[in-house]
Amino acid sequence: MELNDFKKPFSEGKIRWTTHGLARMQSRGISIPDVENCVMNGEIIEEYPNDYPHPSALIFGHKLSGDIIHVVCGIDGENFYFITAYEPTQEKFMEDLRTRRQK
Repeated sequence: MELNDFKKPFSEGKIRWTTHGLARMQSRGISIPDVENCVMNGEIIEEYPNDYPHPSALIFGHKLSGDIIHVVCGIDGENFYFITAYEPTQEKFMEDLRTRRQK
C-alpha cells in the first residue's frame, strides 16, 4: 500500500464518513481539516491488507495545531473510508508514537 492510494480518493472527495467516526472525532477534538492534513502529509505506519471489508492502514500525521494524530482508514480502489482518528499515547505506542508497543 502506498500513501497515494489513500490521498487520491480523499483529494477527489470520494470519502465515506460514518456517523460514529465523526462523533468520535468531535469528542476527541479532531476536525475534518485535521484528518485531511494527516492523510495528505502523513505516513503509513501500519498496513492491514486483509481487513474486511476493505484493506486499511494506520496513518501517522499531524493536526493543524501540530499535535500528532493517527487516522485509521480503508480503500476499495475508488473510495476512501474513514474509520477513526485519535491522538496516540505512550501507553500503546513507543516514544516516537509511530511504533506500537508489544503486548
